[in-house]
Amino acid sequence: MERVEDPVIRPDMTVRELIDAYSKIYGFNAGHLYRAIELLRKGLSRSRLRILTFTANLVSTGLRGIIADLIGKGLFNVVITTCGALDHDIARAVGGEYLKGFFEADDVELYEKGYHRLGNIYIPVESYGPKVESFVRKLVDKMESDGRDKWGTYEIARLAGSIIEDKRSILRAASSSGAYVFVPGWPDGAFGTSLFMEAQRREYKFTVDYFIDMKMLSDIFFSWKGEAAALIVGGGISKHHAIWWSQFRNGLDYAVYVTTAVEYDGSLSGAHPREAVTWGKIKPEGGRVVVYGDATIIFPIIAAGILDVRPATK
Repeated sequence: MERVEDPVIRPDMTVRELIDAYSKIYGFNAGHLYRAIELLRKGLSRSRLRILTFTANLVSTGLRGIIADLIGKGLFNVVITTCGALDHDIARAVGGEYLKGFFEADDVELYEKGYHRLGNIYIPVESYGPKVESFVRKLVDKMESDGRDKWGTYEIARLAGSIIEDKRSILRAASSSGAYVFVPGWPDGAFGTSLFMEAQRREYKFTVDYFIDMKMLSDIFFSWKGEAAALIVGGGISKHHAIWWSQFRNGLDYAVYVTTAVEYDGSLSGAHPREAVTWGKIKPEGGRVVVYGDATIIFPIIAAGILDVRPATK
């Protein structure tokens, strides 16, 4: 075993030097963060299937552009997220203002002044729902011109990304790089509801068929040979969809969880990778690390630690 060390911290040190310092500090989550970065560096360089999952709240923050960078550079080629992630990405892409606020705000006062609150992010009402609805109308026009009457969410997400001009957009980055974006809970947000309203208004000339997504997911998870790696940020349906499908290829080879949830209430969001081993979702011999902490602090460090990785192509 190696000894714990006392690293020297300098104001001019690089992020890589800071990551190395965490390896020396080691105790508690410092060691976990270092191990997570090293595991991802190995896994992304060796895995054809590279999965990223995250929850919608993160897209309301400045993490949005960092997530887009990782996808755009090809580090992840399968993205699983929630409808709200599409909402925030689209709203911000078309000019919606997301403002710096406070957790301690008077929510009644914010409501009366026309603001939604997401933690310490304030979103003017006109910057959210109306922006998404307007975008979806244009998107559905494009869908109708295609002539198909059934669409998977990954197909809609790719088309949406192709008409977004904002270079910090997650959907644009995925569309440009060829990454697949799956949204299993697609009705649960403004984007899904707007699609439903447009379908209703247009007398159901198109429908969203998640079986199309499941067919593509089965093609990916059954047919893409070799190793598989996943960075799972947060929990919920995004996390579970990724590890659920992974069991059909005998489990992930590399898994990093970033979470603030605890396992002691039996929740999926708090469940450790070792529990996923019992379901066949992560291989018993697979590399796995949990990093406890706020993703807005942890994720940029992980991103800086893996951005220079050359992802596997086969």
